[in-house]
Amino acid sequence: EITKMQPGTDELVLRTTDFPEDEENRSNVHIRVQQRNGRKCITLVQGLADDLDLKKILKYVKRIYSTNGTVLKQDDMEEIIQLQGDQRDNMKNFLTTMTTICRPEDVRIHGF
Repeated sequence: EITKMQPGTDELVLRTTDFPEDEENRSNVHIRVQQRNGRKCITLVQGLADDLDLKKILKYVKRIYSTNGTVLKQDDMEEIIQLQGDQRDNMKNFLTTMTTICRPEDVRIHGF
């Protein structure tokens, strides 16, 4: 199954597999909000599959939701998407509805 999304003129093409053995390898995606100072906060997305191009995903999220962000690398080589503001609902919508990067039951939202 191929999912296409067209924000503007670019296309984001993501592939999903139909192999049952891949079901066991799925991990939970955690979306957290972290308070900075005052009313400012950041959103962290971690647990996405290693074979995904997080920079490309971040590029489309930044364009669609008018926010800024970066891809962070942790000590254990895990990559995390960091976004400005409280983007928890937007990220869940993007990952599950607009694209089929992960299933809704695989997404865990934390904070407040």
